[in-house]
Amino acid sequence: MSKSQNKNPTPPRRVPQNEPGKKPPLPSYRRGPFSYIIIAIIIFTAMMLMKGLQNNVDKIRCDEFFQYLDDGYIEKVEIKDTEITGEFNETGINNRPENAPVEFLVNYKPDVFREKLVEKLEESGVKWETAKQRIWLMMLIQWLLPLLLLIGFFYFIFARNLRSGAGGMLMSFGRSRHRLQGKDRANVTFEDVAGVEEAKEEVAETIEFLKKPKKFQRLGGRIPRGVLLVGPPGCGKTLLAKAIAGQADVPFFSISGSDFVEMFVGVGASRVRDLFKQAKENSPCIIFLDEVDAIGRKRGAGFAGGGHDEREQTLNAILVEMDGFDTNDQVIVIAATNRADILDHALTRPGRFDRQVFIPLPDLKGRVDILKVHSKKVKLGPDINLERLARGTPMFSGADLAAIINEAALAATMAEKDSVEMADLEEARDKVRWGRAKKSRVIDQKEKEITAYHEAGHTLVQSLLKDADPLHKVSIIPRGPMGGATFALPEKDRTIFTRRYCMALLQVCFSGRVAEEIFCDDISSGAQSDITQATNIAKQMVLTWGMSDQLGLINYGPDSTLKDLMYVMPGEKEYSEKTAEEIDAEIRKIADEAYTKAKELIEANKDKLEKIAKALLKYETLDANDVKLIIEGGELDKPTVADLLAAEQAKAEKPETEPKKRKKKPAN
Repeated sequence: MSKSQNKNPTPPRRVPQNEPGKKPPLPSYRRGPFSYIIIAIIIFTAMMLMKGLQNNVDKIRCDEFFQYLDDGYIEKVEIKDTEITGEFNETGINNRPENAPVEFLVNYKPDVFREKLVEKLEESGVKWETAKQRIWLMMLIQWLLPLLLLIGFFYFIFARNLRSGAGGMLMSFGRSRHRLQGKDRANVTFEDVAGVEEAKEEVAETIEFLKKPKKFQRLGGRIPRGVLLVGPPGCGKTLLAKAIAGQADVPFFSISGSDFVEMFVGVGASRVRDLFKQAKENSPCIIFLDEVDAIGRKRGAGFAGGGHDEREQTLNAILVEMDGFDTNDQVIVIAATNRADILDHALTRPGRFDRQVFIPLPDLKGRVDILKVHSKKVKLGPDINLERLARGTPMFSGADLAAIINEAALAATMAEKDSVEMADLEEARDKVRWGRAKKSRVIDQKEKEITAYHEAGHTLVQSLLKDADPLHKVSIIPRGPMGGATFALPEKDRTIFTRRYCMALLQVCFSGRVAEEIFCDDISSGAQSDITQATNIAKQMVLTWGMSDQLGLINYGPDSTLKDLMYVMPGEKEYSEKTAEEIDAEIRKIADEAYTKAKELIEANKDKLEKIAKALLKYETLDANDVKLIIEGGELDKPTVADLLAAEQAKAEKPETEPKKRKKKPAN
């Protein structure tokens, strides 16, 4: 490895695009001089400990030592500073216990026993000598060894980790916590993204710039430095960003907005600088900031804002880094948010996030394409109709549609089916939107009748009104917080709402309460969600959509911009009390008109509603064809839920009466 590579081993050199088969060099892991010193100290300490353990010596007292001298058991001794070591002679070995140590050790005080010891040794004729002073060894063990261990500790904790960033291991808060997806792991392409065709066309030039940057430099054009993906949750913003990286075949730096802010001041700005530094070293690449509104809110908004706020410092660092891009920097910043209205204007100005790509909820065609993408890995039955399922899922996001396919596959697996059927998909759709059906819930008969007449009212009005969406099915099986539900099947996606359609929705909402009043001689709390939905629709008609003749074409709704900047206090109105009274009167007028029309329609078709209610009590669930047959005067002839359960029970308990036929052996 060359010297230039040893000076800066990290990050590894990125392979140029004109070397497709060449791999980047591996990082260097050579040990420094301190590593060898630490290893030598550890080996030396281990040898000293092992030597001490291996020495088989007998520790004796001073009086025992002098007694052994008098008895003539000692061969020779060595006098040290505070101890005496020696060996027993053959006489001593023979007269001492079996397997006793040959060597001995005596601790003594030189100032007390020194003269007496030498005199006694000479009288006994024992060979003796004074041990050489090993001051350097004592200093090494007592002072130098702990010092080197301390230096080695600080080296491993601080000095070694300083190579990987400011602060090392214990102070690595300033390093970016991004997730890097390399070119070899970019397995998401535009084929995996459906329902956002316009958004894919809009980011196509970004992909072309990452692939061929010189193509745009030829005419002096500048590619947008930042792309802001805006849309409701679950519409595929993150998936589209990954697909851009996979389509362009470049590294993908992914980080969430909340990952920048920590409890330490200045950490967010430090992480921003570290992220952009690594991105420039690996260009061309993509930086993806998910949920950028966590740090990109308008500065100065609210009572808690201030010049030293940590979130604002992080935002300032992002603004400075995006301004520091050169024309040749092949780094594209992609951010995703569902609250573009609260982002700081400095973040969305030209030169930063100067291109906004709106990713809406998928339309009918988009939902069909999304269902096809997610159903590729699922075994579907012959009765599957994805277009019908897409029609029954208006306002569903891509994540909701993926959950439908997954829930249907799980349900079919638990039922031990060979493939996913249409009934599984419809049950999964209802489960994702409203929750699991509570089939085991014990319901009082009176409550069940009220629910049946309530849902029959919705069903009748939904079927008879031309301006309402077509009926799909109705059920009185509890699901989620609801005791029953009536499902519509829109023929198309609605981008605008007409006054007739809104009035039809209001009549459908009130028809359940009207049916309770007429047939049950009482009213219940089951109309709570219907009343809430009707109130919201009537308010939108009066305040926002200008559908009131009395108030005219004036928007009385709250200004979202002023509300975000906290210029309008909660509860404060932008119109007079007289206008507020007129608004309340108009909302009440529209609601009363829809209620009256719904009541007139039900009064004229009481017999049909009663038949629908009785059929619901018998079958619990009716589809659109069943309801149409009842309204036209026909009779339903299909097994009830109790019949199906009884048939399954009888089939499970039926014993095998017919013996298996044995195969005849062929004649010889």
